[in-house]
Amino acid sequence: MSVQIDKIFDSFSQNSLFLNKFVLQNSFNPDLISHRDKQIEQIAGILAPALRGEKPSNLFVYGQTGTGKTLSTQFVRNEMLGRATKNSLSLKIEYLNCKLKKVSDTEYRILAELVKKLGGSVPATGLPTDQVYNKFIELIEREKKLLILVFDEIDQAVKKNSDSFLYNLTRLNSELSQTQISLIGISNDLNFLESLDPRVRSSLGEEEIVFPPYNAIQLREILEKRAELAFRKDIVDDGVIAKCAAYAAREHGDARRALDLLRIAGEIAERQGSQRITQEFVDIANEKMDKDKMINVVESAPKQFQIALLSIIMLTEQKVETIFTGDIYSVYQELCGKCKTEVLTQRRVSDLIGEMDMLGLINANVISKGRHGRTREIKLSIPDKIMDRIKAILNESLNI
Repeated sequence: MSVQIDKIFDSFSQNSLFLNKFVLQNSFNPDLISHRDKQIEQIAGILAPALRGEKPSNLFVYGQTGTGKTLSTQFVRNEMLGRATKNSLSLKIEYLNCKLKKVSDTEYRILAELVKKLGGSVPATGLPTDQVYNKFIELIEREKKLLILVFDEIDQAVKKNSDSFLYNLTRLNSELSQTQISLIGISNDLNFLESLDPRVRSSLGEEEIVFPPYNAIQLREILEKRAELAFRKDIVDDGVIAKCAAYAAREHGDARRALDLLRIAGEIAERQGSQRITQEFVDIANEKMDKDKMINVVESAPKQFQIALLSIIMLTEQKVETIFTGDIYSVYQELCGKCKTEVLTQRRVSDLIGEMDMLGLINANVISKGRHGRTREIKLSIPDKIMDRIKAILNESLNI
């Protein structure tokens, strides 16, 4: 066995297709961000007053996954901090990823993370939240400055607890004498602000920027630039980059997906001992990513989403010939009883079914029933190969 492993390790070290795989990963920050000049200029224009000591407006940045929101915001952040250092300006811009576990699932943890970033410390749990606020205020009031807080995936933080932390942070400005706080929220949910309490929306007084999806041509240009840095010369077949771009353009113009496709195709080619990356490896990578995506979506989904999905799976396993929205709601209500969970209205469950359809977990066709209105015919789209894994995730999460 050790001899076989040695051969694998030797082949990888001697015949790598990659020059620099990091440039295809999400954490890579390019010097130039393609096709986002307009959005970067908008962000810079809104935040620029901070460079002359004025509090900028709160800003909300929207767009589908992989449209360059975070990358562009971080680019402007780095440019501003560089200029602030050069001109001896007291400006801090702190970034918080609200999708990370144990970072933003409570107001306490959000504050604790901010305190940590500002050089302080509080226990992971145990203190009253108002004491953590006091610690936060104490840290930022030590000297006169502007503080910009960037909350990436801000909708996740609001879903995990409530929107009260946004209101509390914006209201702090009236209590501070040395520091002024501005907020930047980044979200995939275009309707995020509409979901907030009107009082919170009013306190934010925000500016908004929407990032459109990349088209196939733009994605191809992005991939071509990265591929030159990522791979050895002349090992990517004609059509590979175009195919990656086409797949990603179909998925809402997601540049992350395009880059992941190209990287995984290269990894698969390498594992199979190929000296070239062909379109066949892109197809294999796409199939693998679809499976992984479904598992990730189900694992991170809210409890109500998981209950509705399990209802569909149970009906499918019962060999129900045609599944309609009403059938799902009946099973959903029973499962809510078992899980001791609040029962949502049928309209809200119908919205969850629409989300599943959009994510590719199901296929929902609208059918007219004449004067009785319309309903949806539901078919499960989860591949058999991962069905047992999906059910295990749901059963464990829902404690069924």
